[in-house]
Amino acid sequence: MAGAKLEQALFEIRRVIAGQEEMLERVLVSLLAGGHVLIEGVPGLAKTLTIKTTAAVLGGSFQRVQFTPDLVPSDLVGTRVYRPDRTDFETELGPVFCNFLLADEINRAPAKVQSALLEVMQERQVTIGHQTYPVPAPFLVLATQNPIESEGTYPLPEAQVDRFMLKVLVDYPAHDEELTVVARSLEAPPELERVLTLEDLKELQRQAAAVYVDPALISWAVDIATATRKPADRGIDGLSDYVAFGASPRGPISLVAAARALALIRGRDYVVPGDMDALVRDAFRHRLVLSYRALAEEVSPDSLLDRVLAAVPLPQIDLGRAEVA
Repeated sequence: MAGAKLEQALFEIRRVIAGQEEMLERVLVSLLAGGHVLIEGVPGLAKTLTIKTTAAVLGGSFQRVQFTPDLVPSDLVGTRVYRPDRTDFETELGPVFCNFLLADEINRAPAKVQSALLEVMQERQVTIGHQTYPVPAPFLVLATQNPIESEGTYPLPEAQVDRFMLKVLVDYPAHDEELTVVARSLEAPPELERVLTLEDLKELQRQAAAVYVDPALISWAVDIATATRKPADRGIDGLSDYVAFGASPRGPISLVAAARALALIRGRDYVVPGDMDALVRDAFRHRLVLSYRALAEEVSPDSLLDRVLAAVPLPQIDLGRAEVA
């Protein structure tokens, strides 16, 4: 039942989005795992369109905020407005009070605006004045950023980046996929059907949370995080010269939760090592704080993670025992 609904949702999304299968899968993983996702890629790769299309296929409310340098925190979360006719203040809630928030080009706003999302991303609530307002459930932030422009952009604070479950890197489409993109641009966009309701999504989230994860895989996720903090203990020479701070505990938490959702999407009620391997870079790449040397030498987080993964191999799991569990 879960697989059929997810397949139907993917079918509707693919009527608009050609290719980018990995990005589509990761967005669905974040939805089912209840986490936020940051998508990074050059302009024109359908990052914004993917998120808008996904929201259109799902039930619930959707808001888009175009991040710009002149944005202020109240433009996101809301503020208290004085009403002279009542000689009193009234709270006006911002666009974050929705089910799906698209933070488009999030790195175009300064840190004080980006930090306005800290509370709502972690606690699913906003405090304005002396009052705290919960946002609707489910609540998901889907953010995009452009990595090639530095003019008028601001790096995301580490504390906020850490609140994204996954960071997905999007590359150019293959030749045949790009042919499809160009052909579709010549036609009117299709009318999308809303496939999943909010209750359907909540039920799928409950099913994802019930997917079995072998303790050995959980231990491996923690070992990866530990190796980024203390690489010398794993015999990874020189890594500490490039990593100022290793992954936080949200790294293994996000990896395990995302692997559960990926297993459900792939039609299983248990996680296999391949699920973890497919998502480990997405869950950890944005949680490594690189040193000045790494930045100067243009060393990527993925290349450092490759060294960690080579030193901490995936455990072998008895799939028969997993199916029984």
